Amino acid sequence: MNSHTDQYASPAQPAADPDLAPAAASAARHRGSYARPLARLCELTAESAAEVLALALPVDCACCGAVDLALCGACARKLRLLTLRPFRAEAHAPALMDMDGSVLLPVVAAGAYRAELAQCLLAFKSHGQARLGAELARALARALHAAAGPARGLVLVPVPTSAAAFRKRGFSPVHLLLRRLASSDALPGFTVADALRKTVPSARSRMPPSLPLLDRLRAGPHEDLYLSGGQKGLGRGGRARRVRGSMRARSGPWAARVEGRPCIIVDDVLTTGATLAEAARALRAAGAVVAGAVVVAATRPPATTDVDAASPAAARGNGGTQKNKP
Repeated sequence: MNSHTDQYASPAQPAADPDLAPAAASAARHRGSYARPLARLCELTAESAAEVLALALPVDCACCGAVDLALCGACARKLRLLTLRPFRAEAHAPALMDMDGSVLLPVVAAGAYRAELAQCLLAFKSHGQARLGAELARALARALHAAAGPARGLVLVPVPTSAAAFRKRGFSPVHLLLRRLASSDALPGFTVADALRKTVPSARSRMPPSLPLLDRLRAGPHEDLYLSGGQKGLGRGGRARRVRGSMRARSGPWAARVEGRPCIIVDDVLTTGATLAEAARALRAAGAVVAGAVVVAATRPPATTDVDAASPAAARGNGGTQKNKP
């Protein structure tokens, strides 16, 4: 009797679907929410301030012109793709290559100076779009880590900006990007040192021979007819003459010490390489060990999209391919 009853007993009920279960008395908190109310309040305040600022100072996407965003989501993704794979860029910079094809200073670039990267850099440097600094700083960080590899204890030395450019912009683009990375702890193993400064070399020593002799004689240290403008439009020789002797290591009791320390020079755009070559000369004159350089963008396309695993630190011991020339 019992066996007959057990044969026709109702089967066990399946487990309840958790999605169909009634909601708990207190709903579970999303794992991305803040544990402290103060942090959440700060985020809401920042978002509200950004919305009010967008109403007071309308902003468009630096690349496509979308309203209310300094960089829209689609353009931000394109920028990240352009800087996803840093590459070696010194081969197309004449000032960084010797006559026999050997490398004088290895350089790693975050991306090629074109499309969204060029537009963002121009808007950041020349049009005061400081909000683009976050994306550009992330691109620079990728290039720095690719350049350094496993090396630690490297000193990042930003290329100083001229006094005229600083007065015009109100900031130094490279210093601002490195300061942003340092404050966010995105540069473990690196030290940022503002070890270089601009100097004012004699105007006559840098004037091209093609300038009329009378103008060369009339031009004094503060009346540089040839150097009144920027480097844009100058050729290799003109750029080299313009920056020759224009940098030196800082001195004084509070100056950063770079003597005997491995350094990586950091700049925004690589063209002929004359500025990086001058920065390397000034650092070597101060006793620093210049391991290489990193830039946000290079104006010439790379021969390969790979960083070659030949970072500035590794290139120094790569079979003598780099010459440590002043």
